Amino acid sequence: MKYHTLNCKYCLNDYLISTKDLASRKNKNLINSFCSRECRGKFQTKEHTVTKPCGHCSSLVTRRLKEYLGSKTGLVFCNSSCSAKYSNTHKTTGTRVSKLETWLASELSNLYPNLEIHYNRKDAIESELDIFIPSLKLAFELNGVFHYQPIYGQEKLEQTKMNDARKLACCINKNIMLHTIDTSNQKRFTEKSSIVFLNMVVKEIQSSL
Repeated sequence: MKYHTLNCKYCLNDYLISTKDLASRKNKNLINSFCSRECRGKFQTKEHTVTKPCGHCSSLVTRRLKEYLGSKTGLVFCNSSCSAKYSNTHKTTGTRVSKLETWLASELSNLYPNLEIHYNRKDAIESELDIFIPSLKLAFELNGVFHYQPIYGQEKLEQTKMNDARKLACCINKNIMLHTIDTSNQKRFTEKSSIVFLNMVVKEIQSSL
């Protein structure tokens, strides 16, 4: 009888299964495989967890084993913000940049064609800055309503505030002047309503040149 080697989804040990039994599992659409009923039962309990570093910020995160093993990236994240930042950094298609940020990038490039300006990059402080001008040590963050109101709950808001504070501290350590621009009053993007934000950025650039 021919056997195949599989890996138990709970204890992570290899085990042998016959071709007949393997075919039976496939026919029953059993996605997860376990070396025993005991391992299957433990896998399905809510109590069993694993602790891993967050895939974005490296903070320790505790998740159910089932959730961890079901991750498409093989990673866990401490919150939706870290998950989104990881996805944005590693994405191959699409964009998460707002219309306001895209418009500002276009306008600033036209106004300062000889000035090196970075947009939505993480190389300065290992955390994304909306706008960063290396030669001037000048950075800008465009903070929408999610930075000020508990749209997704108080816990999410506190996490966002902590990330903002951490980003500011990193800029201070790097001698980067970080300006935070509150864009929460802009309910939807229009060029007319965005000019005020462009003027704020231009004013600081002109003062630093």
